[in-house]
Amino acid sequence: MMSLNRYRLKHLQKNKHRGAIRAGKLLQRPDRLIGLILIGNNLVNIFASAIATVIAIRLWGDAGIFIATAALTLVILIFAEITPKTIAAMHPERIAFPASLILIPLMKLMYPVVALVNGVTNGLLRIMGFDPAKMDDEHVSSEELRTIVTDAGQLIPSRHRGMLLNILDLEEVTVDDIMVPRNEVYGVDLDDSDDDILRCIQTSSHTRLPVWREDINNIVGMLHTRSISRVIDPQGLDREALEREMEKPYFIPESTPLHTQLLNFQQKKKPLAVVVDEYGDVLGLVALEDILEEIVGEFTSSMADAEEDIHPQRDGSFIIDGTANIREINKTLHWKLPTDGPKTLSGLILEHLESFPDANTGLAIGRYRLEILKLEGNVVQAARVQLSGRVH
Repeated sequence: MMSLNRYRLKHLQKNKHRGAIRAGKLLQRPDRLIGLILIGNNLVNIFASAIATVIAIRLWGDAGIFIATAALTLVILIFAEITPKTIAAMHPERIAFPASLILIPLMKLMYPVVALVNGVTNGLLRIMGFDPAKMDDEHVSSEELRTIVTDAGQLIPSRHRGMLLNILDLEEVTVDDIMVPRNEVYGVDLDDSDDDILRCIQTSSHTRLPVWREDINNIVGMLHTRSISRVIDPQGLDREALEREMEKPYFIPESTPLHTQLLNFQQKKKPLAVVVDEYGDVLGLVALEDILEEIVGEFTSSMADAEEDIHPQRDGSFIIDGTANIREINKTLHWKLPTDGPKTLSGLILEHLESFPDANTGLAIGRYRLEILKLEGNVVQAARVQLSGRVH
């Protein structure tokens, strides 16, 4: 009864399994169930000991006490304790569900005795500082659930396990970890000429485009590419129609966890958001598609784009663009570069050096050896990275 998987038991109860329903009722008060089982167990063992001792004394006299004790101990251990309990632990459902047919009537029959014994034992527990009414919390933490999913083996296909683990990771990742940084944002600047705006809209590979005036920090709307026909007239671009077709931009803070933002996208029916810092400056864009890719894996060219930033070398090292996202590097190469700080390789290098170095400067971050190959201004453009065996 105690070896039953509580979560499988709940599943069977929901499916109206009679044995599971009976076992669930008994396990609602495990103290009473244990009391009933131990009362019956001890009654049988003590009664058997008394009978065996009487028989042994009549057969062998006083020496029979020792003979009965030794023989009955072996019999009880082998046939009444170790063997049946091992079988029950190995096949708890096959034993517990039929046993519940006997235990429920016994519980009703012996309830006064069980209640008396439990009352005494619970009183002793309170004196010793334990609260019998306070049961262990059966809720599973995210780490425990992660272990359950990982150890599920063939019960859950490997791809599905990966998706479940990715869902658990959503609460540990924020939108600024997966956003498109502002320097890579493709959008419409209303200060550009009509021809430039038209060219920008017509050559876009994105469904929605941010529209700003003067500076990306002044995003005034989002333009859906399905509205192209309504913003172009025979004379060219209709700016009034363009501003009329724009949707209101949706701003979110950079520290929003992905699982929260996924729900926000669903509630607000907005598939694209502008990420801003605490001062309101635009940091980048994040789309619903980006979060879904964190769950199901890459289904666009973003992984290919990440691989274009990483160039393997014959000596086992990699030349990586400084603007490459650290999380994408880790995904592509199965590395564990720190992701709790800067988001790009350049930012990571500069944070560890705490200065703006010259080219060919080397450093070690954990098991990774890095060498700056190209530096332009205050940004590392390229670095050689190699995994070493030593931790620095």
